[in-house]
Amino acid sequence: MSEHIVHITERSLWEAARARGTYETSTRGRTLAQEGFIHCSTRAQLPGTARRFFADLDDLVVLVIDPDRLDVPVEYETDRPGGEAFPHVYGPIPVAAVVDVEPWT
Repeated sequence: MSEHIVHITERSLWEAARARGTYETSTRGRTLAQEGFIHCSTRAQLPGTARRFFADLDDLVVLVIDPDRLDVPVEYETDRPGGEAFPHVYGPIPVAAVVDVEPWT
């Protein structure tokens, strides 16, 4: 059993994904198609991610994702040598892989 990973997003984007059946937003303002993967975090990384990219937004939610329910690779990668590795999901996230949705305040 893999440890859950998390993804912070706007509630409206999650609601649209629920209707579609898959979540495909990589990060704020960027889609999976544009970025090539979906940016995620560990629980410990989440506050920093929220401060860095979402501090000016309201009505955010945290998607709690079970990697064992994904049918695409999850790779822990860094953007520079010696940097912190973040989980990247290389494909759409099925709604069924999201085991919880938490409000972010």
